[in-house]
Amino acid sequence: MSEQAAAVAGGVVGGILLLVLIGIAAYLLWKKVYLWASYEELTSPSSPTEKPAGLWEPAVAQPPSSVQSQNLRTRSVPFIVPPKFHKQAWIDMTSGEHIQDESDAYVTPDSGPRSSFHSLAGAYLVGTINPELYKFPEDKSEVDFPEGCIGRLWFSLEYKQESEKLLISLIKARKLQPPSNSCSPFVKIYLLPDERRYLQSKIKRKNLNPQFDEDFVFQVSSNTLHQRTLRFCVYHVDKQKKHVLLGQVMFPLKNETLSEDNKVVIWRDLEAENLEPPSEHGDIQFSLSYNDYLGRLTVVVLRARGLRFQNDRQAASVFVKVSLMNHNQFIKSKRTSAVLESPNPLYNETFSFKIEQMELDTASLSLSVIQNGERNETCSLGRVVVGPFMYTRGKELEHWNEMISKPKELVKRWHALVLST
Repeated sequence: MSEQAAAVAGGVVGGILLLVLIGIAAYLLWKKVYLWASYEELTSPSSPTEKPAGLWEPAVAQPPSSVQSQNLRTRSVPFIVPPKFHKQAWIDMTSGEHIQDESDAYVTPDSGPRSSFHSLAGAYLVGTINPELYKFPEDKSEVDFPEGCIGRLWFSLEYKQESEKLLISLIKARKLQPPSNSCSPFVKIYLLPDERRYLQSKIKRKNLNPQFDEDFVFQVSSNTLHQRTLRFCVYHVDKQKKHVLLGQVMFPLKNETLSEDNKVVIWRDLEAENLEPPSEHGDIQFSLSYNDYLGRLTVVVLRARGLRFQNDRQAASVFVKVSLMNHNQFIKSKRTSAVLESPNPLYNETFSFKIEQMELDTASLSLSVIQNGERNETCSLGRVVVGPFMYTRGKELEHWNEMISKPKELVKRWHALVLST
């Protein structure tokens, strides 16, 4: 009896499982057929009620039966075919010139109902990566050397206000011009007007482009910092261990803003030392430049040397007065700031004068070095006049003519001071 009951129960369970499997298979088949019909209706071009994808159209009232059928229908995203690439030459409408090569590709939408997705966007340009945008800016100071350059020096400055320390980082030198094929350079650093004390770098053996990367410190108060001038002297050590000066850099601190948070790399071209002995009353160095387009004469007063003070004592201060004359008639004058107690003052100050090009044959410049006494008494230590043949001869005339022949360029020269009569 029990065996019959177990057989009946097994048959009932088997029948139920069979019915469940048949129901699941029927549901999956129905779902597949229904979704395929929905896809065909959405993508069929012959459907009269189809709206192109991506276009807006005003709403139209629909019968209740159609609204119910749409709500019951499962929503699905239509499949969109990406645009194809074609080749065509682009032509400028104004000039008629080709602005795109025929090999360049652009995007056009396909014809047919699916192209409506792109109808608002038009054609899409396909660009390429421009490698120039990802290049680091080129350091022209490493390659752009003027004609006759005898070397270039890089350094940086920083001033510690609390400890009153001037920090100097000597970085590198490039394109040195030694007297022989080999070069073993080093650098001496002075903080003028003190010429007795200096700091020296290490010697770089057989190297025309030495990399120093050395730091130096000068103790200087903040009150006198802007009255000081840094002097970098680059030397070469020959086989007899003699020091040969290759060039120097003069860097006045008067116009520099030094702080702990502003450390800027500075480079300067080396200048050859003037080996001529100072004249009897001293010398002055300045640059001249004339801009014929603006009608502007520029004078840069650089330095003086070998000054002979009155009464054989140090001057309280020395300044330079620059005067513009025309037909011996005074036009305008400007003066530099005063430098305290130095027979070799450095100025590096620029002045401009308005003068027409036709007046260059009758105009002249007078630069006078003037000493300020303790009681504000002034006396001239010497002067120099540069101008056309009407007023000058020799080096002064050559300097003026070179300025005119090289417009917009600074022409630098030394001139001997002459006592005024």
